[in-house]
Amino acid sequence: MAETGTDRVRRPRMGPERELELLSVAMDLLREVGYEALTMDQLAVRGHCSKATLYRMWPGKLPLVLAAMKATAPPAIHIDAGSLRGDLLAFCARLIPKTEADTATIAAVNHTVLNHPELAMAVRTTLLAADAQQLETFIERAVARGELTSRPPAADLLPQVLFGLTFAQPLYEGSFVDLDTLVRVIDQILLPALGCSPPAR
Repeated sequence: MAETGTDRVRRPRMGPERELELLSVAMDLLREVGYEALTMDQLAVRGHCSKATLYRMWPGKLPLVLAAMKATAPPAIHIDAGSLRGDLLAFCARLIPKTEADTATIAAVNHTVLNHPELAMAVRTTLLAADAQQLETFIERAVARGELTSRPPAADLLPQVLFGLTFAQPLYEGSFVDLDTLVRVIDQILLPALGCSPPAR
């Protein structure tokens, strides 16, 4: 007798914890092999599931990676140290622990983002946008406090300078950026460019 739709056993929907587990595995694999080399077969093996399970949740590699970036993005942390320099120092101290993972993610998708606008947008949204907005908030508060007379033009390039240096550090130095280096960047580059005097030595 032919099986009817009502006779078929309904497969339970994947729970949120299991979904996050698979998306975290996907991010680990992405950082290891890069976007181009990442396959659903690899993820099925690493995640101990079938490809059919993956395709029921995500129709392809790009939607899967987009979902993984969104799901594993760290939550924003409020910073208000009372001064522009204090805010930047606290921001950089928070940046250090996630530098290795973020640098690996940028490297994994670096070439691909040129041809996949959706992936480029996901990188900006999950890795850069919240931090860039926080830097802008630091500038706005510095103006309100009177540390800066107005929003300096150099503020437009603040995220690019800070993130660019952070992600490029392994290429130039063979190691990930540390807090001492970022303190020098703040005092010798960022504060002067923004028109805020660094502390006296």
